[in-house]
Amino acid sequence: MRLVLVGPPGAGKGTQAEFVASTLSIPKISTGDIFRANVSQGTPLGIEAKRYMDAGGLVPDEVTINMVRGRLAEADAADGFLLDGFPRTVPQAEALDKMLGDEGVALDLVMELVVEFDEVIRRLSGRRNCHGCKKIWHVEFDRPTKDGVCDNCGGDLYQRDDDKPETIAERLRVYERDTAPLVDYYGAQGKLVGIDATGPVEDVTARAMEALRSFGS
Repeated sequence: MRLVLVGPPGAGKGTQAEFVASTLSIPKISTGDIFRANVSQGTPLGIEAKRYMDAGGLVPDEVTINMVRGRLAEADAADGFLLDGFPRTVPQAEALDKMLGDEGVALDLVMELVVEFDEVIRRLSGRRNCHGCKKIWHVEFDRPTKDGVCDNCGGDLYQRDDDKPETIAERLRVYERDTAPLVDYYGAQGKLVGIDATGPVEDVTARAMEALRSFGS
């Protein structure tokens, strides 16, 4: 199967992508992994991407698309893949369709993790990172015994700037502007299925797998 997973920050895409890809025995392909691989290996695309990243700018679509094209051409993706983090915009989705069409294949399904923005802010803003062992705690869902102190190593806990409510709200605005239109794009193709991403991780996973079974039946 050739799948795409979309959803706002904090929807649990990474967790669900790992499980679904493992269950289907297909590679999980994230843009973060692709970027890191190209930069660390010093590929021409990695060097070009790093130039933009070091300058604090956005990597152009053309560079990102070419990185994805190279990854999808690898042998382990020949019979399927799950894309996490790409496409992020409708132009990227159009490029992906063309890329796959040139190979005589197409996406099978796009899975949208659906969660209210208030819930996203609650999830992300409650996270606390340990300076010492790097464990992530949560003020509601996984509280340490003593506020501000890691149970594992006694290190101080802190809130990352990315997890502050105002930063999360801005990330959600960017998502709504750039990525949410993918829902209409793939919905018009009849390839979109929405999955309720609230509740325990196991419940979300069960809904995702049921959606895949329904698609295959």
